[in-house]
Amino acid sequence: MKHQKELILTARVISMLFTPFYLPMIGLIVLFTFSYLNMFPWVYKLQVLLLVYLFTILLPTLLIHLYRRYQGWTLVELGHRERRMVAYIISIVCYFTCIYVMERLHLPHFMSSIVVAALLVQIVCALINVWWKISTHTAAIGGVGGALFAFAYYLGFNPVWWICIVFLVAGLLGSSRMILRQHSLAQVVVGFWVGAVCAATAIIFL
Repeated sequence: MKHQKELILTARVISMLFTPFYLPMIGLIVLFTFSYLNMFPWVYKLQVLLLVYLFTILLPTLLIHLYRRYQGWTLVELGHRERRMVAYIISIVCYFTCIYVMERLHLPHFMSSIVVAALLVQIVCALINVWWKISTHTAAIGGVGGALFAFAYYLGFNPVWWICIVFLVAGLLGSSRMILRQHSLAQVVVGFWVGAVCAATAIIFL
């Protein structure tokens, strides 16, 4: 019984650490490390990261939390397929706003393309969610893998070790979602590949 409680606690911590909203932040860090954007001043890069953090992590998380508290739902209740649509709509609006602000500030296309990729992942997951529950957690980590693949193609760096880390995290995250009985194996696997394909497609072709 004790080991079971520890396992569930660990699964909850992993799910909280790897929130579905972190894809744009990781993508920007990769860009600032491997592309010509690493020449930009640290202050500028920090300002961009703070802007993206505000619209893709802080605001969606806060608004979804407030809506859940207003409705009196637990996290498990919010996870029901019909109720997840509200969370999707909130995050999609926040991501659209982030892209609009980035375009108004005339930020480099590579930067906004990351948020566009994350937005595409959110939209596709929301559409699938109408008929079938899909894991946005594994879609996000899949999006990181797809973005790494696309940037490696564009920027000419070897992504093998990064991809290995992505698969390791995806395995831990997918297992956590199943332990918490939020998703089935099919839902976490499909979520991962939906995220990977959407992110790679958005960055390469948009």
